Amino acid sequence: MKIRFKYLTVTLFTLLSFTINIIAQYAPPAYKDGSTAINADSSIFIDWASDCILERGPIDISNLSYGLASHGDESSGIGKADNNVVSLGDNGIAILSFSTPLANGDGWDFAVFENSFSDSFLELAFVEVSSNGIDFYRFPSTSLTQDSTQVGGFGEIDANKIDNLAGKYRMGFGVPFDLSDLEYEVNLNINSITKIKIVDVVGSINPSYLNHDSHGNIINDPWPTPFESSGFDLDAIGVINNIMNTTNLDEFIEVDNIISYPNPATNILHLNIEANYDYINFINIQGQLSKTIPSGSGLTIDISDLARGYYIIEVKYFNKISKGRVIKTIW
Repeated sequence: MKIRFKYLTVTLFTLLSFTINIIAQYAPPAYKDGSTAINADSSIFIDWASDCILERGPIDISNLSYGLASHGDESSGIGKADNNVVSLGDNGIAILSFSTPLANGDGWDFAVFENSFSDSFLELAFVEVSSNGIDFYRFPSTSLTQDSTQVGGFGEIDANKIDNLAGKYRMGFGVPFDLSDLEYEVNLNINSITKIKIVDVVGSINPSYLNHDSHGNIINDPWPTPFESSGFDLDAIGVINNIMNTTNLDEFIEVDNIISYPNPATNILHLNIEANYDYINFINIQGQLSKTIPSGSGLTIDISDLARGYYIIEVKYFNKISKGRVIKTIW
């Protein structure tokens, strides 16, 4: 379990009734004592998002004549954090996929990177995850920023008052998320997360456009930002835990005595099997056929065209199918 706040003060006054005032201070900016920010160069990351689908939002939801946000493209949101970003616009969405499903491990499981140029100019986003690629579940979030005065387009907010919203930290530092926060979502498998959705928070306090956190608080962040780079600027999503480092894969995949080497493999894979097979299939962890080797191709297989990840090797003979496994790497 992680402690997300530094200070919690409770004051109780009793006179016929009582009042409870709670002031929570969450993790501070990068480089500050107690910060949860994770540097993009940290060795804790084992993978990065490999695919991105965009649903751009308007530059200014209150003036649709400006059109949609346009800075960056889908490729800007994948791979390692590098400050090459894609802007979502007001209420814009990015859906990220991964070569290997994420899983709930010890501590934080992934981190989301934005490109803020300071510790206080923070454009925020909700984070949601899915295990079936269709149904998404949102992380609980908190925003304690005042909501009486609109934070301007170049205004500032205090990271200490923000929790579980992407965009809390400056460029180069990811906001971490823990899948155990969603362990009670009965229709979500937190040990097989295939997609992550980033949803821009419209920082307006105007009732026509505002967004709330999980507690009903209005989320006030810099708005409007009437530029092509409007809204949350997605840099990357770094993976800390996936099924490769948290799960005994033999528990859910039946594996025969097919020997493959080297394993992990990069370009060439050798199989210790009978040579008279009908075909060999390579099936990714999502159950999709990625490659087929026809009969008579020998026992040395070129896998350079496979994406990085975990594969089931399915060997078909006349009267049986045998299975093995291999991890494809790129180095």
